[in-house]
Amino acid sequence: MISNVMERTVADVLREALDSADDSLLVIAPDAVTVNALIEELDDNTPNVRLLGAPDTLKDVMRNFLTAGRAADHIEAGRLEIRVDTNESNTLLLTADSLVSVVRAGDRVAGLTTDDEEFIQRANDRFQNAWEAAEIYTLRTPSLARIRETLKTQLGASTAEDFDAALSSFETADGIEDPIDEVMLALLIAAKNDALLYDISKWGEDVGIASKATFSRTKTQLEESGLIDTEKVPIDVGRPRLRLKLADGRPKDATAEELVSIARSILDS
Repeated sequence: MISNVMERTVADVLREALDSADDSLLVIAPDAVTVNALIEELDDNTPNVRLLGAPDTLKDVMRNFLTAGRAADHIEAGRLEIRVDTNESNTLLLTADSLVSVVRAGDRVAGLTTDDEEFIQRANDRFQNAWEAAEIYTLRTPSLARIRETLKTQLGASTAEDFDAALSSFETADGIEDPIDEVMLALLIAAKNDALLYDISKWGEDVGIASKATFSRTKTQLEESGLIDTEKVPIDVGRPRLRLKLADGRPKDATAEELVSIARSILDS
């Protein structure tokens, strides 16, 4: 088992626990910071993690599209399971032979451990029962891997690459207050690549991002904000479809990241 650790961040404590876990790690009652750090730390080389969290905490964290998409990646890869529990208040990291309590003190974080085998066994018994009784957390956001694959297949490599590049803007933006959400992002990138509204909204609905109606309403909002325009494209049967284009005055050669930055400043004004 690991010894007591004093670190600068929760991520540092989690990294120590993940490195020391042989097969799996049970994370109990993490706060939002811990959940975010855990999702960042998981990769192909970390042990499988079971996360038993409070519903409000999970809801707040998963509002961020990029964070939720990464969590979905981990779930699909079989390295993360999430269940909902409302009974626990202390953040614990538990393996078969170690228990770490995560404690914050000012700008430092401690991982306090115990070597009492009987206590660790009782903790395992208790939280295994809690895990088995808990409800599975339903994550409605599609995985980033699925988003990339389907977008490339349905709208082309250029659109997929621009969308992926623009996602980096979510790294530093607050997913709750950011004026740009994933639907706006998709529409802006579609406009940059002169895609049809029908194609991007059908893709978004099929992959599970939002309904076609939401895409249509958001398209109108972006038009009214002067960010995109549309032009009618005749088809053989039925009403013409709309091609999305960047509005006049918007730099046609802007990178995806620059385009999102421009849109954020306009929508946030």
